[in-house]
Amino acid sequence: MPTQLRGHFYLILIRAKCYTQGMIREDIKEIIAKALADLQKTGALTSGDLPEIKIEHPEDLRLGDYATNIALILTKKEGKKASEIAEVIASKIKAQNAKSIEKLEAVKGFINFFISKNYLLRELETITEEKERYGAEKETKKRIVVEYSSPNIAKSFGIGHLRSTVIGQAIYNLYQFLGWKCFGINHLGDWGTPHGKILYQIKEKKLKGKNEKEKEEILKNLTIEELERLYVDFHKDLAANPKLQDRAREWFKKLEQGDREAKEIWEYTKTISLREFERLYDLLDVRIDSVWGESFYENMLKDVVEETKKKGIAKESQGALIIEYSENPDTGKLPPAMLVKSDGATTYFTRDLAAVRYRIREFKPDILVYETGVEQTLHFRQVFEAARMLGWVSGEKFVHVGHGLYRFEHGKFSTRSGETIHLEEVLREAILRARKIIDASETGRGLSEEEKEDVARAVGIGGVKYNDLSHNPSSDIIFDWDKILNLKGNSAPYIQYTYARCASVLKKAGEKNNGEIKYKDFSLEELLILRLIVRFPEVAREAAETFSPNLLCNFVFDLAQAYNLFYASHRIGDAENNEAKKFRLLLTQGVAHVIKNCLGLLSIKTPERL
Repeated sequence: MPTQLRGHFYLILIRAKCYTQGMIREDIKEIIAKALADLQKTGALTSGDLPEIKIEHPEDLRLGDYATNIALILTKKEGKKASEIAEVIASKIKAQNAKSIEKLEAVKGFINFFISKNYLLRELETITEEKERYGAEKETKKRIVVEYSSPNIAKSFGIGHLRSTVIGQAIYNLYQFLGWKCFGINHLGDWGTPHGKILYQIKEKKLKGKNEKEKEEILKNLTIEELERLYVDFHKDLAANPKLQDRAREWFKKLEQGDREAKEIWEYTKTISLREFERLYDLLDVRIDSVWGESFYENMLKDVVEETKKKGIAKESQGALIIEYSENPDTGKLPPAMLVKSDGATTYFTRDLAAVRYRIREFKPDILVYETGVEQTLHFRQVFEAARMLGWVSGEKFVHVGHGLYRFEHGKFSTRSGETIHLEEVLREAILRARKIIDASETGRGLSEEEKEDVARAVGIGGVKYNDLSHNPSSDIIFDWDKILNLKGNSAPYIQYTYARCASVLKKAGEKNNGEIKYKDFSLEELLILRLIVRFPEVAREAAETFSPNLLCNFVFDLAQAYNLFYASHRIGDAENNEAKKFRLLLTQGVAHVIKNCLGLLSIKTPERL
């Protein structure tokens, strides 16, 4: 291996320990559990309830692929040295003659497992057979509802909406990959006082003094940019005239009461907004099953409020209707939540409560996921607890995936002040930068204009999405053009390039691997890829169960690095012998399939050529 690459190689080895291991991990747990049960039966172990079996990945590959400290945990209960217990357990495991284990050692109380190279090779063959289905699980009866994106109508789609959109889509994709029945919901912000502000502005600034025909023409020609300007202007005027807030409330109350004019103007703003959102979803390659705004639940609110009264959960407070919470060991003491304001208007809380009841009845889900900003954490704790108090919950799991915000260095974005970044601006700039790189690269010379445009779109948009998804959902992201459009390092373009490199290698080889691979003389670089690649199924499962798509990003980046180190160190198509060639082409196929699967779960495309 070239000297300059060794540092990168060992960095990947150290990073690899951070992953929950692949399905082999579960096999090892079962092997240990069986050994412990057998030892209890014979009296070699006297402990009653055995502790949880934990499996780790040693930093140093010389200590094996996996390790457990179960002997150290049992020391106090058994009254023996950990080294003695480890030796006894290791001997019992060896007697099982597990095919997946090549060797195991008891060292200083730890039991180290070395995975069989034959096992890894067979798993690689499975990857190339199953392709895009590798790691996918069989269809299950489990159901999950995922609410994501959820922009407000009458406002442009800002960079801040990207987080909920791409994180939610990735969570949806992951659970679908695991065999769950998924229901994606776009919960539009189309109700409430903010829309009273827009209605007031349109009426006063655009329609005042106009006849019916002129009004219709003006409403038809409204744009999302104009609606946003009207919203910003309202808050500028509000600073000088606080009474405008009352006018906004009056207009929203008209809308709630079914006023014909208010509803007509509102319908136009919603139609304009939906058309704009769909255009951007197409650009992002995002697909959501159902688009239901807060207004969808309007007819259900009366029943919800009446039910809270009937069950003694709601109480009056200063003319308003609220829910008070008792001390709860899980949620603590939550502040009261408002159901109905003193002027009779409903609240965001009431509508979300109605949405919970509807989704439980309609979809019968096992999990309900809400992907919104982290600042709404308290709100959803209140909603979920109220649903439990009402007796609607019978085993369903509620999850709020709170994402951090995009921020400027000096603070967060604000539509009210007009200080925001439009998402389309970012996406178009990303595509433009990607196109410049493609035009300047040698590999881009063989592409047609249409191919260059397609690749630039896949690379540019993929880069923006990956930059977001590679962060932990809860972390904030400082908006920086250079970082968000990074096309090198830990980025989608780097991983897409690795995939294209694999595709090029396989195309040049021009042959399919048939027959059993007997190659066993693995190099460190080859062995590293084998040990990484078989972890994909469990990484996908862990990313789903923890609602953390960034785990998938960490994994696929390390896999891409490992392949590029291997590529720089070894001949493939003209390898030293036929068995080495067959194996390295198989390895390349496996890496290509897993990279494509990973990026596919993140809704990022993988061009064959870059």
